[in-house]
This record gives sequence, structure tokens and C-alpha cells, in this order.
Amino acid sequence: MKIGLIDVDGHNFPNVPLMKISAHYKKRGHLVEFYEPLSGIYEPYDTVFMSKVFSFTEDYRFPIYAKKIIKGGTSYDLKNKLPPEIETEYPDYSLYNVEKIGYGFLTRGCPRGCEFCAVQDKEGTCSTKVADLSQFWRGQREIKLLDPNLLACGDKIDLLHQLIDSKAYVDFTQGLDVQLMSEELSELIMKIKIKRIHFAWDFEKNSEIIKSKLKRFKEFSGLDYTKLNVYVLVNFNTDFEFDLERVYTLRDMGYNPYIMIYDKEHAPQNIRRLQRWVNNRIIFRTVERFEDYKPNLPDKIKRQEKTKNTASDGVFV
Repeated sequence: MKIGLIDVDGHNFPNVPLMKISAHYKKRGHLVEFYEPLSGIYEPYDTVFMSKVFSFTEDYRFPIYAKKIIKGGTSYDLKNKLPPEIETEYPDYSLYNVEKIGYGFLTRGCPRGCEFCAVQDKEGTCSTKVADLSQFWRGQREIKLLDPNLLACGDKIDLLHQLIDSKAYVDFTQGLDVQLMSEELSELIMKIKIKRIHFAWDFEKNSEIIKSKLKRFKEFSGLDYTKLNVYVLVNFNTDFEFDLERVYTLRDMGYNPYIMIYDKEHAPQNIRRLQRWVNNRIIFRTVERFEDYKPNLPDKIKRQEKTKNTASDGVFV
């Protein structure tokens, strides 16, 4: 058969399901490639698999010449999952020319049930082990985990030991649930080769326990701010004063806040400005207060600002 693959989100980040589909069909002698419209005109594909994760990504705009089209991914269908015989395949990393990184999930599901997140509807509210590390990693120097909440899984100790034993650099791309952090877990995590650690502080509720746990981990780990990141969700059920409070508190505690904007397309200007200030590390460390940050102001506004500053010095009084 002739199998076509379409990564609707682009090729900037490897799509794990597509790599598993590729591996499955290649092992059975079928031709597998990224979909080429012109190729499909002359010889239609037997099946084209389309994957779309992000809702803000524009859908595929070109005609698809295929006998069968199967769509999957969070933005298409929360219930459409890979069959077990494909889900357990070792990914075909050659699809994205990836050689030194392993991508995958050790667990699925999360008990938090956050309203902005699709995990509860897609994977359930219980964090469950779905794979051992060997199912998607074979000695690569780095591992990128996509788990939504590994620390909520009952098998977390075993999985953390697998990561320790790998001796590979590990990136918990979705962050670790700091509210579940304990001294035992902190000790295990510190035995893993980690370039940086990501936590999250999304809501005002549970702020005290989050701050307490962050403080303890900071003291226990001894890591500096360059290795300690905290995702800060904004434009979703929080006011701007609390957004600023989280940013200042995290910086004072020795963490690097990282602004994540919900529905960025419709976010107000001050939210976008906050993101530019915080996420540019050089500016964030040199401009201490948000109100002092003036990014790319139009010339007219710059002249007004200059006039105000000069007038306040008494030149035009």
C-alpha cells in the first residue's frame, strides 16, 4: 500500500503518533511518506493519516487524493486513538530525521481536571502508566517526555528509576506537578540528568501550597534560576494584578517565570506585553518592574513619553 502522512501542525516538533504509524506500516513492507499532493494526483494514496494537535493551527488547505482519510489528534477528535498494535510500536524517528532524542509518553491522564486542558476528556482523570522507557528510547542522549502528570501515577517511582538508569538528559516538557512533590521524589528527580525543570502555577487557589512546595524544592535542590522554570498561565480566570504577583514572587524565590497565554489571539495588549517582558530573559533581568518596560512603542507615543519625562524635569514648566 501507499501510505501518506500529514502533520498539520508542521514539522517543528516530531509527531509521535505519525512516527508510530510510519513504523507499523514500513515493517510490513508498505511505502510510507509525508503526503505529496502531486504524487497523489498520478497515483492516489491508499490511506492518508492526518494529525492536528493545536486548535490555532490552520487546517490543511490542499486537495487530498486518497482512497481513505483518517484524522486524529486533539484538535480533530479526542476519542480517535491508535490501535494497540500501533500504539506499542517503536517510533520511526527517521521520519523527522531525529537521531539523538527519544520522544514519548510513560503515562497518560491527569487528576487536576483543569478547564483549559483537554487531557481530562482525552485521557481521563487518573494518571496511568502506558509504557516503559524502552518502548520509545534506545540509548539516545536526550529524552523528551510528553506526560501530562507523571508524578500523579502510582508507578512513578519505578518510572523515575528508569529515567535515572538511562543516564540520558530528560526534559519533562509538560512540567512536573509541584503540589505532589515530596522529599523522596525530590531526591529521585535530582538523580536524573535534567537541563532544567518546569513547574506550573496556573490559578490563585492552592497558591500557598504551591509557593511552599516551590520554596522547599529550591532549598533542597540548590539549583539556580537558569534551571528552574515555572509556567504561568494568564488570560484565563485570573486578573492582571495576580499575574504580576506570580511573576514577582517567582523571581524573588529564584525561579524563572514563563508566561503562557490562553487564547492568545484575543488576549488584551497588556497581557501580550507581559509575555514579551517576562519571556525575554535579558530584558526581564534588566528591567525590574513591568511598568518600566516599554517595548516597540510607536514613534508618536515615544515622543509623548519623552515630552512627559522632559516636562517633569521642569524644562517646559
